[in-house]
Amino acid sequence: MATEIIINAVPEETRVALLENGVLTELYIDRKRDQGIVGNVYKGRVAKVLPGMQAAFVDIGLERAAFLHVSDIAAFPEGEAAQIELSGEEELEGGGQREEDEEEAEERSPRPRARRRQNVSIEELLQEGQEVVVQASKEPIGTKGARVTGHLSFPGRYLVYMPTVNHLGVSRRISREEERRRLRDLVQQQRRSGAGYIIRTVSEGISDEEIRADIEFLDRIWQTLQEKRERQAAPSLLHSDLDLSFRIVRDLFTNKMDRLVIDSKPEFERIQTFVQTYLPHLGPKIELYSRDEPIFDAYGIELEISKALGRRVWLKSGGYIVIDHTEALTVIDVNTGRYVGKRNLEETILKTNMEAAKEIAYQLRLRNIGGLIIIDFIDMESGKNRDKVFGAFKEAMSKDKARTHILRISELGLVEMSRERTREDLLRVLSEPCSYCEGRGYTKSPATVCYEIFRELRRLDFTARERKVVVTVHPTVANLLYDEERKSVDELEKELLKKIIVKNDPALHMEQFEIIPD
Repeated sequence: MATEIIINAVPEETRVALLENGVLTELYIDRKRDQGIVGNVYKGRVAKVLPGMQAAFVDIGLERAAFLHVSDIAAFPEGEAAQIELSGEEELEGGGQREEDEEEAEERSPRPRARRRQNVSIEELLQEGQEVVVQASKEPIGTKGARVTGHLSFPGRYLVYMPTVNHLGVSRRISREEERRRLRDLVQQQRRSGAGYIIRTVSEGISDEEIRADIEFLDRIWQTLQEKRERQAAPSLLHSDLDLSFRIVRDLFTNKMDRLVIDSKPEFERIQTFVQTYLPHLGPKIELYSRDEPIFDAYGIELEISKALGRRVWLKSGGYIVIDHTEALTVIDVNTGRYVGKRNLEETILKTNMEAAKEIAYQLRLRNIGGLIIIDFIDMESGKNRDKVFGAFKEAMSKDKARTHILRISELGLVEMSRERTREDLLRVLSEPCSYCEGRGYTKSPATVCYEIFRELRRLDFTARERKVVVTVHPTVANLLYDEERKSVDELEKELLKKIIVKNDPALHMEQFEIIPD
């Protein structure tokens, strides 16, 4: 299978597409204005200690103070490295995942969080004005500041380095016990006392020298951070994570990749320098795109992005799937559409469902849809056919790197599943709720607005001196009042003994109207 990384880099944003046999399967977007802080390490100053919440607010130099919970602070004397043992009994930041889940982390740095030690309160660990080194684990949201932790982690090419966590784990996706033992023994020999590593899946088959080089690289990051900590005053930024281009090279650009194509010469030179330093054998696979046609147009990516924002996705047979996002879950419905089949109804339904199973797996990965997902396949009478569809869906989902949990197809044709949220889904990145319909996806019909106006007119208490009433509405509603509802307006005038004057205002929302007695 041919795999390619296509990078479109311009000053305002960087977009990265992963192609498998020429088909867009993953899309990453990083905009300068929206660059996040997760992974950044700060030297901060405790602004306020909150005993009631067992937490503290830390000034890290941003607009709002960051939130630090007591479970993210090691109960050790000031100045010492915060060491915790990570075991199966302890929880990880975000969702309470266990150690075995952490070892499967592929594209992100784990955020370990030890459970709070008994009889240790926030007041014993922190005082206002104290300086602390913390790492951002969650972005600021709305009026809330960032979430930070005192347990730091740094992802490398083959390892994730955790200088404050005494733990050594190997990705469960490395299945050969001999290889797991080799990697574990190698890292165990190299790691300093009290520090921890997660050995990533990409490490499988990598030479001892490359693993040692990654350990040295991560150790240099830690040493540089320590030096900055001594020199810089709080609040200040000590370390920032790699930008999108470098993260993609670090995480996805492996020996299995056929090539990486980029359309920006400065970015091309930056990546070449980075690769020559850390991954020299991959240098020949990097290409500079120099044609006049935009790179995403040339590879058909722009068209696929537009399709990925659509609610309806057509299948080759003529059927289609509908993807609806709600607050709690995502619902996907399968329909036969224009496809009428050749022999019988059950065969038509089976073919549509089989095609939909593969397309749904592809759309979940491309759109990066996470959380709870309900799939409504077309009802099938045959249990054998239900098993076929479920098997096809499971096989299609096996290519997905995100962790999934899929329940068997029910008698009603429903599949319930969950998919790990690895990053913001594509719809939220590229769009926002409609300001016109307030995110509902629909508006009241002009007829409904007309009848609301009639009810409001009857509700108002007019005086005898007011001989007319001016109703200002959207032009579409005005046309309906002048035309189809003209008779109703005339009857209402007789009932109220008032002249009703309709005016249109294009600036009004379809559902808005103003009633002014005169």
